[in-house]
Amino acid sequence: MNKTKRFCAIALAAMMAVTAFAGCGPAATPDTPTGGDTSAATGGDTSVTESTDPLGGEGAGGTINLKVWGPDAVQDVLKSQCATFSENMKSYGDVQIEVVPQGEADSATQVLTDASAAADVFGFACDNLDKLVTAGALLEVAGADKDFVTSSNSEASVGAATKDDKIWAYPETGDNSYCLVYDKRVVSAEQAKTLEGTLEACKAANKKFVMDAGNGYYSCLFMFTGGLKIEGYEEDGETQKFSEYDEDKVVKTMLAFSKLFVEYKDNFLNGEVTKVVDGFKSGTVGAGFDGSWNFSSAKDALGENAGFTVLPTINVDGTDTPIVNMFGYKLLGVNSSTKYPNTAIELAKFLSGEDCQRERAEKLNWGPSNKVVAESDLVKNDEALNAILSQSANSVPQVGVAATFWTPVGTFGSKVVDADNPLDEAAAKELIKTTIANVRDE
Repeated sequence: MNKTKRFCAIALAAMMAVTAFAGCGPAATPDTPTGGDTSAATGGDTSVTESTDPLGGEGAGGTINLKVWGPDAVQDVLKSQCATFSENMKSYGDVQIEVVPQGEADSATQVLTDASAAADVFGFACDNLDKLVTAGALLEVAGADKDFVTSSNSEASVGAATKDDKIWAYPETGDNSYCLVYDKRVVSAEQAKTLEGTLEACKAANKKFVMDAGNGYYSCLFMFTGGLKIEGYEEDGETQKFSEYDEDKVVKTMLAFSKLFVEYKDNFLNGEVTKVVDGFKSGTVGAGFDGSWNFSSAKDALGENAGFTVLPTINVDGTDTPIVNMFGYKLLGVNSSTKYPNTAIELAKFLSGEDCQRERAEKLNWGPSNKVVAESDLVKNDEALNAILSQSANSVPQVGVAATFWTPVGTFGSKVVDADNPLDEAAAKELIKTTIANVRDE
């Protein structure tokens, strides 16, 4: 990164917290201080005190007051689960839990801004793990707690909670991504298999197809599908590293998307992801790329006509090619500044455990990271959960994502779908090179 630019970025980050886009996608967070030692927050031991008392004696000093952050949509379920935890702990202490609305997308920013005022236990998107660990904001998951996490959850979700061979958070979901959501009265299951078929069905019904192509969380699929992917950071720990790629393949893929969206420009809506469900409610939208956090809303809007499936294929140079997107995980972190580390850890374990994940899958349609729940009939018989969990097979992990990634890739996406200025080969080559350079801040 250019040294002058780096100085400016750090100075700006010191003055303000950068907010993330709506939903559960990635969050842009300020540069954070170095030094990941969390031992000072708890007198040198970041694990649960080995004792018959799961709270490690913390309840003996009076009332234990904890704060938990979770998004608006889950407040009722989260409050109920926290109340159950408090009831379970009555024999060991009076645990009072305040549940406060705070989305996973920008919770890390708030923790890094003022850890002492932040929640003791908070959910966050997995791409923020590196920043939180570097800032020393998380308690390490160690000892028996580490065994609990690794034995209970999918390997991929555990990997998303890991940095430098240490686990730093408790997997909460295995579904932080998006797939194709459609109105079965407009798009058939067969048509939903391909992007061409989906767009044609929307055109025939005079409905819109929605994609937030100006948002890097979604538009990254234009490059990922062509084989250009991210691979964490360069040696400096902050510059985005990209995979080696076949330029011709990436360009052909970009041109395929561009041509298709120009062809169906009257039925394509480049807009915020909220417009998918809004359009279902108004009867103006036939399909769109939507996130797992909106599945319940889509079901409420369409009822039995709500359809969910993996992202469709797109025909690239005569070959039906699966669309590749970004797939992440929601994690629960324990604030290293908490006054009650043992109790906070026990709460994080409880909220990330099998019973709570099963309840969230049933009531909120959240996809589980817990292996038992993922294999249950509850999940296997749910079309939406099946779709999102299956999409993980064609995805790039949402880890090691530089803060500089999102804006340039969003600009890149808007240009790919610009019907007034469709791409040609030369423009596509220049666009991808410029985007990579901007992401790397070169």
